[in-house]
Amino acid sequence: MSDKYKVVVVGMGKRGMHHALAFQADGRFEVAGVCDVDQSRLDAAAAKLGAPVKGLDAAQVAAAVKPDVFCFCTLPTVRSQLIRIGIENGAKLIAFEKPVAMNSIEGLKVKTLLDESGVKAVVSHQHRYGVHYRKVKEVIESGALGRVHTVYGAATGWLMHMLSHLIDYMSWYNGEGAAEWVMAQAAGRGKFGDNHPSPDYIAGFIQFANGVRGVVECGAGAPDVPEVDYWWRKCRIGAQGSDGFAEVLTGGGWRAVTKTGTFSGEGSMNYDLDMPPYIRQMAEWLDDETKVHECNFASAWKGFEVMMALCRSAAEGGQVALPLAEPADELQMLKDRVADRKVLLSMAANAKEYL
Repeated sequence: MSDKYKVVVVGMGKRGMHHALAFQADGRFEVAGVCDVDQSRLDAAAAKLGAPVKGLDAAQVAAAVKPDVFCFCTLPTVRSQLIRIGIENGAKLIAFEKPVAMNSIEGLKVKTLLDESGVKAVVSHQHRYGVHYRKVKEVIESGALGRVHTVYGAATGWLMHMLSHLIDYMSWYNGEGAAEWVMAQAAGRGKFGDNHPSPDYIAGFIQFANGVRGVVECGAGAPDVPEVDYWWRKCRIGAQGSDGFAEVLTGGGWRAVTKTGTFSGEGSMNYDLDMPPYIRQMAEWLDDETKVHECNFASAWKGFEVMMALCRSAAEGGQVALPLAEPADELQMLKDRVADRKVLLSMAANAKEYL
């Protein structure tokens, strides 16, 4: 067991700083290197983190530090090249932001690199550490809902920002079960020009191997969550069973109805609360092979395949079987097929983002 694991963090924007500060606050890690393409942002981050090794080139910083943990929080267009840098410089664990990749061609490159190297990896679906998310999981696992037949998720943010999260937590509430097939539709071209390019709206169904049905909506047509004021946190994820339901609102607590009554509690997305356990589980996994991180890559990969299958279905029509047989550029498929007409909104507040 190592007393402190050395960390390099690449990308010193908001999410990069969340990671770096959480690593530094945990006694098991030392942020030994930081990297960003913006010199002023890099200098400011290095000063806050005790002046570690810093640089504009991720490969050079990693080579200088030889980190135990290589973490990157960059735009989703950069994935396999950074994974390779971490592996080549001896990282024992690689942590990176969702989504796994922009398409399954790039995603498969990431998976192959990790599989062949044996390096551990985690993907940042850290909302599951929120007390309200975990309370819903507790209710489901208690059996209070009876036979769970449906899991669902909806968010008004667009696909490349939010769909990975929705699928991950839906699968978590369904015991991490594998999916057999999906079917979906998509609408709106406005967000294809975003730095997280996406259709404006996608909605679909997921058939899990245990018979549970998943229902997911993401984007301009997703239903409002009026209990939540902050637009980016208008997300609802939950499960329905023969004896009731339980759901979490990302920005508005949790609630459940079972045979024994109605229940609810507080909770809201909070990086200060969610990041520490996400970071600590990395140390525990590095210490002990059996303590696999909840956000491990194998779990994230299953959700990524579901997301890409939904995109394929929306582009080509019909059901798409899982696991995917061949890689493809799903985003380009959507760009080629989604009709060039304005998306219809579920609420007026969405007009700021989608029209």
